[in-house]
Amino acid sequence: QVQLVESGGGLVQAGGSLRLSCTASGSIFGINYMGWHRQAPGKQRESVAGITSGGSANYADSVKGRFTISRDNAKNLVYLQMNSLKPEDTAVYYCYAPIGPFGSWGQGTQVTVSS
Repeated sequence: QVQLVESGGGLVQAGGSLRLSCTASGSIFGINYMGWHRQAPGKQRESVAGITSGGSANYADSVKGRFTISRDNAKNLVYLQMNSLKPEDTAVYYCYAPIGPFGSWGQGTQVTVSS
């Protein structure tokens, strides 16, 4: 099963930008859909953005116009470009692929946005 590893999180001021990367241990070419989710303290995990193998993307209303998801099938990478960050974007961000019986999740990367 493909393993996912996130990177790129950190501490940033409100209005700043970060780019998260999700590196897959195997080919993502055949994985039709991949996504980013996040979980803030005390809250349920929520979907942030997803992208199909053909490049069609969808976003949560809270991040539309600020976040951009992309994928590079040749490099087995999925990115999440986050601009105009807000304190409410603070969360652990997880990469997700609907493979296997329960799906495949990375270990998460912390994003903290200070006001």
